[in-house]
Amino acid sequence: MTTAELTHRINAFRDERDWAQFHNPKDMAVSVCIEAAELLEHFQWKTPAECDAHVRARREDIADEIADVAIYLFELADLLGIPIDQAMLSKLEKNAQKYPVSLARGSNLKYTQHHQRPTGESNT
Repeated sequence: MTTAELTHRINAFRDERDWAQFHNPKDMAVSVCIEAAELLEHFQWKTPAECDAHVRARREDIADEIADVAIYLFELADLLGIPIDQAMLSKLEKNAQKYPVSLARGSNLKYTQHHQRPTGESNT
């Protein structure tokens, strides 16, 4: 299914319920954050090993939260007239410029810090 088809299905679900009246950009952005927080709750206070076990035990619940975030995000992009697939591709290109492989590979530094490394310090 294409992003356009998926967006159409999301909007059809909304419109069948007459919810468009409630789905303005501000409230959709708020909803993205709320659903992202619900996703984050699955990982709060857990060690990496506990997270792995939790994901195995609650995979469907976590998938539902990821879907909630994505659904609201797709609808928000559509409301704003931003083709989400094009926006994502554009951002990937920008990130490739900010994080060239030669500087970013194996590093968790922010792009603004890559050029601040002492000479001879490697990424790994």
